[in-house]
Formats: sequence, structure tokens, C-alpha cells
Amino acid sequence: MEKLKLKRSAVIALMAVFTVAICFIVLGAISVELMASLGLSSGQFGTLVLGFFLTSCIVQLFIGPLVDSLGFKPVAVIGFVGTGLSLLLLAFATSFTLALVACIFMGIGAMSLNTVGNTLIPVVLFEGKDPARASNFGNAFFGLGYILTPLLIVFMFNSLNMSHNNALVVMSMLMVVFLVFALTASFPKLSIGFKFSTAFRLLYQPAVLIAALALFCYISLEISMGTWIRSLMDELYAGSATAGATASTGIVLSLFGVAMMIGRFLFAFVKNLTAMGSKVIVIASLVSLAAIFLMITAGSPFLGIVAVILAGLAFAPIFPTIIGVTFSKFHPSLYGSIFGIVFSVGLLGGTFVPNIIGNLSVEASVQQSLFIPGIMAAILVIISLFIGRVGKKKITETLESPVDIAKPVEPAV
Repeated sequence: MEKLKLKRSAVIALMAVFTVAICFIVLGAISVELMASLGLSSGQFGTLVLGFFLTSCIVQLFIGPLVDSLGFKPVAVIGFVGTGLSLLLLAFATSFTLALVACIFMGIGAMSLNTVGNTLIPVVLFEGKDPARASNFGNAFFGLGYILTPLLIVFMFNSLNMSHNNALVVMSMLMVVFLVFALTASFPKLSIGFKFSTAFRLLYQPAVLIAALALFCYISLEISMGTWIRSLMDELYAGSATAGATASTGIVLSLFGVAMMIGRFLFAFVKNLTAMGSKVIVIASLVSLAAIFLMITAGSPFLGIVAVILAGLAFAPIFPTIIGVTFSKFHPSLYGSIFGIVFSVGLLGGTFVPNIIGNLSVEASVQQSLFIPGIMAAILVIISLFIGRVGKKKITETLESPVDIAKPVEPAV
């Protein structure tokens, strides 16, 4: 019976990361329709996206310790309720202000689910013994959501003749279904006297700091690719003899997501991935640097497509393996706080680096401006060399709370 309950909580964890992907892609998927409906300028729409990411950045710092303090279930409920309400509010928004409020609610809901999913998955999958492998498997469902959401919205637009408002209502109903599952499920109980002050002491842990810096670089890369791949391919097609093929640029962006999803599923089959995780991160970072270099130097759409697919495959294991390797050094009752710190720092990179690329591309091209992600990839390679070398000493040397014991714990249901 307990194993069955753990499996149900695993399903909810996968629903959570799937929903996070919806939140990350939905604004882009309805951007044209939303701007036309509310009469928004490109700058105002950009403010909506910025509002979502900045809210996520701030909220993530507090949601992590909240999971460690209250447990998975209350935060999962907050996440599904917040996300569902944000989609409904966005569907019925009649002004920029209401749309911005919806994006703020979406940031709260998304980060609640992001923390629940990414901290619960390493506990309930593979018996909690291989967090890097579990994190790769779980985050493959983020990739699945990233791919399916725009396809579903296009299907509702074109085949069902739905407006973007109705499409958002349908997606909010999906949140209701997920919420019912969360309300009726049992979750592992890992809190054994956690205090919020413990989360602040984690800021001084080398393993946490190095993971935060690594995610600052990585998330800036992932969001930059998602933001600018289509523009890059437009430039490459425009400069080739097959300029009429620019309609396929959207498909290339989808290929990036597919490559990431496939890569994460493949790494989920690698046993003892946590033990070799630091080496995987180094190699993947090097391949990512090579892929971005190929994008910068590509003189044809074919080479651009090869570079995009290679980048997707290389990116695939980096985020989940960083999370898994870092978690393996700490007690599971601290996962929420650790994730809150490292992901919040990572979001800063994803918030500002893509904007820098956009500003530079005004005077140059997107392809030329990709030297910025190239620099971030090079820094990531350097940082990744230290991921396996830090955090080896007992964390009780710097943290005095009884929960700070670097040994595995059996989840109770």
C-alpha cells in the first residue's frame, strides 16, 4: 500500500513539472492573440514576461523553505490553485494591469510546483537512491510539456476554432484535474524539525553556491535558446538560397525541445548517474559550448539546425544532473531550501541574459550576438569542474541543526 501511495505522489510530481513547462511557454504561445485582444505593444508584452520571471525569482527563495517546513502537499495545492487562477484571470483580462496580475499569480503557482516537483522526484523515484537519474527522468516531462503546450494551443486555435480566451479556460480546467489528484494523494513526510534559519545558513555551503552559479549560466543558456533560435534561423534562411523555407523555423525550435526531452529520458536509463554526474556535467557543458560556436559560425540553415539539435541534446542532462548531484550531498529535508536558492539565482540569468542578446542584436544580428551565450557556456565549463569537488566535508561542521545530517532518509507516508 505504501509503495502505491509513493507512486501516486510520483505521478503528481511529474504533473507539477509538466505544469511548470506550461507556465514557461504559454505566454509565448498566445502572444499574438493576447497583444491584439488587449491592444498591447511589444514593450508591454515584454513587461508581462518580465513580471512573470521576476515574481518567480523572488517567490522561489521563500517557497523552498516552505516545502521543507510544511511538506509537499500544501505547496502542491497552492501551486495548482495559483496556476489555475492565473490562467483564468489571463483568459478574462480586459487590461494590461489585469494581465500583469495574472502573470504574478502564475509566477507564484509555477515556482510552488517547480519546487514540489524537483524536490519530490529525487525522493520517490528509483527508491531515492539516485537523485541525478530521477531528476533527469522527471525533467523530461518538463520537456514534454514544453513541446505539447504550443501544439495543443495551435490545435484549439485551428481545428476547434477556439479563441485564446477559451484555450486558456481549457488549460485551467486541466489544473483542476491535477489539483484533485494532489488533494487525494499522500506524500512523503521528510520534515524533522526544520527551521527557516537553516535555509539562510545553507547560503554559506560551497556545494549550494557552486550549484547556484552553474544554474545562473545554464538557465540563461536554455531561455536564450528558446527565445532566439527562431530569429537565428530566420537570419540563416534569409541569407541562403532557400529563403522561402522560413516557415520551418518554428519547427526548428520544436526540435530543440524534442532533443532536450529525448536526452533526459536517455540519461534516466543510466544507473548510478549521481556517482558520475560531475563528469556528465563537464562533458555536456563542453558540447554545449561547441554547439553555440557552431551556431555563431553556421553559414547555412542545415548547419544551424544541426547546432540547435546538438545544443538540445547537450543541454538535456545539465540542469537535472546539477540538481541531483547537489541534493546527494545533503539530507532530503533540506532539498526545498537548496532548490529555492539555486533556482532563484538561475532565474536571474534567464531573466537578463536573453535581454542582453536582444539589445545587442539591434545593432548587429542575432547570430553575432550569440557570443554572449558562448561566454556563459565557457563559464559553465569552468564552474562544472568544481561541482564534484565541493561539499565533501560533513555539513554538520557548518550547520548545527539536527536535520543537517548528510545521510539518506527513508520517506514515511
